[in-house]
Amino acid sequence: MSQFKVAIFTGNYNHIRDGVSLTLNRLVSFLMEQGVEVVVFGPTISKPALDHAGTLIAVPSKKMPGRPEYRISTGLPSEQQLQLEEFDPDLVHIATPDLLGLKALKWAKNNKKPVVASYHTHFSSYLKYYKLSVLEPLMWRYLAWFYAKCRHVYVPSPSMTETLREKNIKTDFRIWARGIDFDRFHPSKRDEMWRQEKGFLEGDIVVTFISRLVWEKNLKLFSDVVNRLQFKHKRVKSLVVGDGPGAEEMMRLMPETIFTGFLEGEELSKAYANSDIFFFPSDTETFGNVTLEAMASGLPCVVADATGSKSLVEHGKNGYLVSVNDPDKFFNLIEKLILDLELRKQMAYASLEKAKEYSWANVNGQLLNYYKEVLELKK
Repeated sequence: MSQFKVAIFTGNYNHIRDGVSLTLNRLVSFLMEQGVEVVVFGPTISKPALDHAGTLIAVPSKKMPGRPEYRISTGLPSEQQLQLEEFDPDLVHIATPDLLGLKALKWAKNNKKPVVASYHTHFSSYLKYYKLSVLEPLMWRYLAWFYAKCRHVYVPSPSMTETLREKNIKTDFRIWARGIDFDRFHPSKRDEMWRQEKGFLEGDIVVTFISRLVWEKNLKLFSDVVNRLQFKHKRVKSLVVGDGPGAEEMMRLMPETIFTGFLEGEELSKAYANSDIFFFPSDTETFGNVTLEAMASGLPCVVADATGSKSLVEHGKNGYLVSVNDPDKFFNLIEKLILDLELRKQMAYASLEKAKEYSWANVNGQLLNYYKEVLELKK
């Protein structure tokens, strides 16, 4: 027997494999296991990047200018709106405040359905990469208006809450962190044979980047710092896991680096566990799924001192937080780890212990309790 019904609206559910789509797919699977009926509305393509969980009702969309792998939803046409009305959700969850999200908000208000939202993308940090910073004040005014109409807004970290409050967004924030699958990501996945097959020798120190290869992840900063480290320390090797529009240029910038392309399953687990230092200078994360995966794999993490990462990495304990405007500090702190094996071991252990705080069952179970609170159901 169904507990209740939830309609989720998102800008990405299956056409790109990223943190947003993976998080939402895991949530939908969990909700269905708990007896909650779920329908997802979002864009799709003829050959999606992943097999999605549950029911996806496709909405019209267009390619994003300059980033054709992403889609922009163009609305909620009458056909899809009829399907929404037939489903008759008890709760509307908006994951992307785009045109589709706006239409969903309007429908929910007209039909007296409670609305919650989740904040997955730190939009303002992306604007600078597209030379659109002039639009930031307008964007924050829109988001403040949008989220004020939601009963809850689920954010992945306390630092993200602080950032949004500083932007005058007034709503009921709740923490919906991200979880980790400890059967997949663990130091036990380390395999010297795997390292040898990738060209790493005994005694090599592997500095690794794992993410989609897009410039807003600060690929240039990563390449500059690692090239300097490799020039000075011959034992330092670098590994880049992922694919994306920045891949070709990054390969040109880092000719000595091992590029694996996109990995998943056991190969991805081994890529983490066979590394020695995780270096992730992206300052556009709302949480940092890859950082948590690195921590669970037992790696010291050197990351951007930015929203998201600050909730995972404790400076000087399981890694370092560094301003993206200070490449020399990134260099110096990674070099410190390279030269001090005991420090690497201490931070690796601290990462593993901190990662244990995050389990998907607890994380999504808490979100289910938030839903019940909005619907005034007994937990």
